Amino acid sequence: MPKKLQARSPVPSDIEIAQSAELTPITQVAAELGVQDHELEPYGHHKAKVHLSIIERLAGNKDGRYVVVTGINPTPLGEGKSTTTVGLAQALGAHLNKKVVACLRQPSQGPTFGIKGGAAGGGYSQVVPMEEFNLHLTGDIHAISAANNLLAAAIDARILHETTQSDAALFRRLCPPAKDGSRRFSPVMIKRLKKLGIEKTNPADLTEEEASKFVRLDLDPAQITWNRVVDVNDRFLRGITIGQGKEEAKYQRATQFDISVASEIMAVLALSSDLRDMRERLGAMVVGTSRKGQPITADDLGMGGALTVLMKDAIMPNLMQTLEATPVLVHAGPFANIAHGNSSIIADRIALKLVGEEGYVVTEAGFGADIGGEKFFNIKCRTSGLRPHCAVIVATIRALKMHGGGPKVVAGTPLDPAYTNEALDILDPGCANLQHHIRSLRKYGVSVVVAVNRFTTDTSAEIALVIEKSKEAGAQAAVMCDHWAQGGAGAQELAEAVVRACDSSVGSDFKFLYPLDQSIKEKIETIAREMYGAAGVEYSPDAEQKIALYTSQGFGGLPICMAKTQYSLSHDAELKGVPTGFVLPIRDVRVSAGAGFVYPLIGSMSTIPGLPTRPAYYDIDIDFETGKVVGLS
Repeated sequence: MPKKLQARSPVPSDIEIAQSAELTPITQVAAELGVQDHELEPYGHHKAKVHLSIIERLAGNKDGRYVVVTGINPTPLGEGKSTTTVGLAQALGAHLNKKVVACLRQPSQGPTFGIKGGAAGGGYSQVVPMEEFNLHLTGDIHAISAANNLLAAAIDARILHETTQSDAALFRRLCPPAKDGSRRFSPVMIKRLKKLGIEKTNPADLTEEEASKFVRLDLDPAQITWNRVVDVNDRFLRGITIGQGKEEAKYQRATQFDISVASEIMAVLALSSDLRDMRERLGAMVVGTSRKGQPITADDLGMGGALTVLMKDAIMPNLMQTLEATPVLVHAGPFANIAHGNSSIIADRIALKLVGEEGYVVTEAGFGADIGGEKFFNIKCRTSGLRPHCAVIVATIRALKMHGGGPKVVAGTPLDPAYTNEALDILDPGCANLQHHIRSLRKYGVSVVVAVNRFTTDTSAEIALVIEKSKEAGAQAAVMCDHWAQGGAGAQELAEAVVRACDSSVGSDFKFLYPLDQSIKEKIETIAREMYGAAGVEYSPDAEQKIALYTSQGFGGLPICMAKTQYSLSHDAELKGVPTGFVLPIRDVRVSAGAGFVYPLIGSMSTIPGLPTRPAYYDIDIDFETGKVVGLS
């Protein structure tokens, strides 16, 4: 049952609110939602895994209404998109008495200990326990890191062994004889043989030529695309050299780390439909190219099954709750700037079946509508077959003032008075950024509702201006929300607007931005033009070569997952508002064949962040009297 909040004023810190909350046992949250005991695997009293067997049991249920929450281009401080997602769910459930589930992404420890802090929401719209949500949760990101790095280790080990051994020695070690002298192929080896066009299943039947083709991946070290990962902001891992040990010195190569949530394995987790699908996707991940130009996959290395074993628990969504006891499914990861950045298809599907035809699922897409929102529609919806009834764009007056020419916003430094005093002169032109995002989302044929996340310094005139400009651009509704200070009660008007938008939704109006049969370049250029407003696209020689390679390898029909700054519609974080006339530079292109997309890197976008001068970890500690975490935000 929903819990009634006792909101205090002034609003205490996020962690103080979270730690003072009386939580409902997760078994009760699950039971009220319709999850049966055998489908639940508790991790303590307030979080649990939900078994995928629930999908089969609920297959006959009709889906609920599907709402995606995205945003405008934010300031480095964040504009409260997760807070709004939670507040909207609390309003729907605790105040409009709708059956509802919020689907959120597990935060990375990079920003938790860096600048932005956690992603549990804030104020009186939070997922709790927020410490567990923001830190290890149930270990999904650790599982991704372990699987990713095992695959990375296997790549370099295979290069070493192929370089130092004959075909016969490799074959003997890959298929060692049993005590009776017989040999056998493991199932993953049979997959490789079939890929090579060899239908034999007995090692003794292979010719020397066939055995050589089987054991020699012949990976080109210069064309390895698989990086190691760590869930930490560490700029000094953006370029490294491996192989500096005495025995490995001949195999040195330059490489880099990515942050864990940017691993393709995270995208596979987010886009898989079930365990079998995840196994196939993990095995299909391309780690590099052979010297003959052939893509080499995780299954070629014999790794697909082992990766699946490491991920078998991570594929189950995590059940938690909001401060008002609204159920939350937490699954997959953040960073829509450098990754897929959406909550998982599995979590959304389970939630839609649990809430039923009259219920609501509020799912979150990372950062702004230009990146997280675009990937939600063109990648996630295309893969899942699900169609949203409504899109919510979260905006703040602070960010819109920045886009209208306001002073630079820097994390850790006080805001300029322009942001804390009424300033319609910079807010008015800044609203163009919001209007651009509204028009962009309407291209997908969905109703758009704008949520103006209120800060205490916002004035009535400023709020009225944003609402006016939103409707002018085609938003079905625009609503001021005060869920940070009031919880679900502060988002009730937003919830009512979302209900109306869903009621009026016509699913047949939905459409993708581009067809998959366009070339890689055509799809990139469509996104650049329609979502960012670019005048054109330029490709580095490396990007040109990669596009030609991936097209020849059969990956040209995949959707596109752009890696681009979240702070601007363009590639340049300093260009605010709605830049025009810019040419989008494609620096590099990767393929995520298992996840199912091509991955262009724009401008100087890095796939592992760095730490600021004054990271959040300065404030984080343990209270030895209570054992509680302090300073987490």
